[in-house]
Amino acid sequence: MAQTSTTLSSEKSHMSTDITGTDISISTSGTISSTGTVLTGSGKLAVRDLVTITGTENNNSTFTVKEIVSTTEFTVEETITTGDDADGSTEFTLDMTGFVTDKAKGDGYYSQPDGVHTVAYHVNSALNDDENISIKMQGTLATTPTEDDWFDIAGTSIGRDNIDGSTLAFSSNFTGNFVWVRAKVSGMSAGAVSKILYNN
Repeated sequence: MAQTSTTLSSEKSHMSTDITGTDISISTSGTISSTGTVLTGSGKLAVRDLVTITGTENNNSTFTVKEIVSTTEFTVEETITTGDDADGSTEFTLDMTGFVTDKAKGDGYYSQPDGVHTVAYHVNSALNDDENISIKMQGTLATTPTEDDWFDIAGTSIGRDNIDGSTLAFSSNFTGNFVWVRAKVSGMSAGAVSKILYNN
């Protein structure tokens, strides 16, 4: 079978301003909503963004945006066991700290025996200010994966030690019969990932 090249991500920047509001609530159904604060849309959160929430009693954590319901409501992939209601006094803060790409077919999808894959990460120079930045590939053996089915692929990570502002492209080869693969970017506080290219 001929090799396939895929753009996993085009340019994706850190959200310039955190979202804050005293009208934001988190429900056990996996819904995060507000009565008036804009959460999604241009310059706000989008599907597959990683959003770190602070200021809550029960849910100070990072969640993956699953679906946009409206500009004031979205659902997350993760299970929320205890909700947090807006009480008009507590201000919740939502910070876009990264994203995951859509899934792409791995060699295991095609039952290919070699399992050889290549990824190239392209970043802008502002990304080197992030001490917690991490870009890596994840794989799954599930045909219909949920968030719990993804695992990190060894040897594909780059982080603060690699991104120094002078080198803006990084590549990695990895082997495995993954059914699906995706890239995960976490720890963003500035800058942008210019693109992520994948070949198998």
